[in-house]
Amino acid sequence: MSLVELIARADARGLAGSGLACLDRCVPLLDGDDEILRPLWATLADDAPPGPGWARELERARGALAGPDASGEDEAVLLARRMLAAAPAECSDAGIRTWADACSVASLRIHRLLDPAGDAAGEDLRRQDGAESPSPLVAAELRRQLTVLNALTGHGPAGLRRVLEISTEGRRVLRAVVSRRARGRA
Repeated sequence: MSLVELIARADARGLAGSGLACLDRCVPLLDGDDEILRPLWATLADDAPPGPGWARELERARGALAGPDASGEDEAVLLARRMLAAAPAECSDAGIRTWADACSVASLRIHRLLDPAGDAAGEDLRRQDGAESPSPLVAAELRRQLTVLNALTGHGPAGLRRVLEISTEGRRVLRAVVSRRARGRA
């Protein structure tokens, strides 16, 4: 099943987890520490749909990750900031579905922009089966997104442990890419 199909079939918890996983992997761009989104993840651990705890923890994360004036930031950082800003306070089906889909696209775009082997100018990455062959960093992000949605769809709250492992791995990869990029600019 393609990423687009998985997002279309996911429930509110799966969508919240998918969007949050994309954002979590992009935290290095926002100068956040690895545990900054952990309380948001905890709101998805119950059997009930994410409730008021989600909104409270989302506001806390926004405050902690608030950055400087965006005028001097590059596109990858701006995309990550938009993911955080666009997160809905309620995990209603329509709002969270739109956010999860936008996070998927933004995260793939971020990875394409940061991939030294990729061509960021040729941005028309398709998330359907049979898409063009993506660069290595983008291909890995696409696999992570598919795995996250499958883990949440197939296992509900129990799949969160696997999703957190995937996000941690992706965050480490992106942190290394961001660090290497910063050294190249210096």
